[in-house]
Amino acid sequence: MLAWTGSANAQAMFLVGQNVQPIFEGWQQNADGTFSFLFGYLNRNYREEPFISIGANNTFEPGPAERGQPTHFYPRRQQFVFSITVPADWGKKELVWTLTHNGQKSTAVASLAPVWMLEEGVWKANRGSGINGRTSKVVPVNRPPSVTVVGSDAVTVTLPETLTLTVAASDDGSPGPRKPRGTVRRQGDQTDTTEVPLAITGLPSRNRQAGPTTQDQVLAKNAYGTGLAVTWLHYRGPGTVTFDPMTTPIKPEGAELTGRATTTVHFSEPGAYVIRAVGDDGNLTNGTNVTVTVRAADSSASSVER
Repeated sequence: MLAWTGSANAQAMFLVGQNVQPIFEGWQQNADGTFSFLFGYLNRNYREEPFISIGANNTFEPGPAERGQPTHFYPRRQQFVFSITVPADWGKKELVWTLTHNGQKSTAVASLAPVWMLEEGVWKANRGSGINGRTSKVVPVNRPPSVTVVGSDAVTVTLPETLTLTVAASDDGSPGPRKPRGTVRRQGDQTDTTEVPLAITGLPSRNRQAGPTTQDQVLAKNAYGTGLAVTWLHYRGPGTVTFDPMTTPIKPEGAELTGRATTTVHFSEPGAYVIRAVGDDGNLTNGTNVTVTVRAADSSASSVER
């Protein structure tokens, strides 16, 4: 199925039926000498959110096939979704992620080639913060956010129960709150400046709350308003998972950003799930997982909190 864009020259928007392209984002060296390969993906569908289980259709070579990759794929481009640590002596070897969906096999090839080295400037450019270089000799330090589960990171819920999850999140305050970029439109002698907020990379459009009416409401939905936000993601498992709310801004308390984010999770069907809470400071992200076993419905129907 496709949705026509209304222009003879416009690209068609495919709602379903397309492949999912795995993407190698680059590598970083860790303090212990090991390396982290970072991956994302492009789900070419605008509506379809495939479940691709670990195995022949979602695998790594050389093995093992299971390396912490997602099995649920949100529409369109999702960046810096997960990382894989490889040893310090990895050398010139390659690691290949293969996804097969809708009859199409797609691969991403990871290596330690210098061109793929990641630093914060690359993160900023990919996250929509521009590609401007430093204007001083001082190298700004920006540590990724910290996100930890409050309570157990392995829980069980029985349908139609909902699940309440909470994480504690903090950040070093860098880069901090930022104003959105502005666009200027000229009509005759009049100038109209409209503030356009930067979007969180990877925030699934299906779960965005519709119709923010003010700039403050828009900014409150992402890290650019306060400097830190937590977004909840359906990372693994079948069916449909929804969050209320999906994104929570963390408001400043003193020099650092610290606070808690709580959401209510709804599951459409039984299965084994992984829910990921991602802390986002506008440039860097860091996440933590909760493993959820969802059982089939029985006579009970209460809310579970963790």
